[in-house]
Amino acid sequence: MNLPRHFIDLDRFDATELRRILDLAAAYKSGRVNGKPASGKFLAMLFEKPSTRTRVSFEVAMKQLGGDVIVMDEKASQLGRGETWADTARVMSRYVDAIMIRTSRAADLSEAAGNADVPVINGLTNQSHPCQVMADVMTLEERLGPARGKIVTWSGDGNNVANSWIHAAVRFDFTLRIAVPQSLRPAKKLLDWASTEGGKVSVTEDPAEAASGADCIVTDTWVSMGSDNAEKRHNLLAPYRVDEKLMARAKPSAIFMHCLPAKRGLEVTAGVIDGPQSAVWDEAENRLHVQKGILAWCLT
Repeated sequence: MNLPRHFIDLDRFDATELRRILDLAAAYKSGRVNGKPASGKFLAMLFEKPSTRTRVSFEVAMKQLGGDVIVMDEKASQLGRGETWADTARVMSRYVDAIMIRTSRAADLSEAAGNADVPVINGLTNQSHPCQVMADVMTLEERLGPARGKIVTWSGDGNNVANSWIHAAVRFDFTLRIAVPQSLRPAKKLLDWASTEGGKVSVTEDPAEAASGADCIVTDTWVSMGSDNAEKRHNLLAPYRVDEKLMARAKPSAIFMHCLPAKRGLEVTAGVIDGPQSAVWDEAENRLHVQKGILAWCLT
């Protein structure tokens, strides 16, 4: 029996395999590939956290690939009554052909993947969001050409999306400048990994410095689902807001990205996210095409 092809985190892949998935996503988007590799297959989507883009993009992707989906939240499954992720994964493997999980703890995702006989896909954890950042890289390349050699600036919280951007910077060979308050820096272990892998990742507390000459500026919401101390985080992160002044420090051709949902006036001004440099709607659309690439890669 072949081992299932899980899609857990970008650092677990080499650049060639990630490029293969992105090329497949681009082929689906352009119509160059229109087969049905999921014909007769089922994807179970297990949500511990609410979702708009992840749910809709995976559901539409699976159906366009010829398959079907089953959607469950924690309250609708025995996970809400204490069943382990391991047991859930073992049982679901007898019913479906792949499992997408959106949960808080990365350890729960790993437990499921370690006990599943079918592919497990990381739909988001508090530690990473690889599907989102694959769509981000796809958008970057559509707008500006190959990611290699580009300069991407992250301004805001060093959160799960930032972590996956670090993985992507190493694997796709672009420069990543992270502007973040000292107390919200990405984990030292992750930054050490990037350095060991030869990645061009730097961290600063000065967003203006990080944005200088950048090809792309990225941010995310300041208060993630389940976070507390919202007022404290708003005060801490206010200097990292992406506004017109910060965008002006980037290249004239620079684009802005945000994984959404966005809070206009907090992490980004309306003038930036709704302005001519914004790529957020292409970025959101590309979730669909990337999910197709990931599903096809996992299932075939």
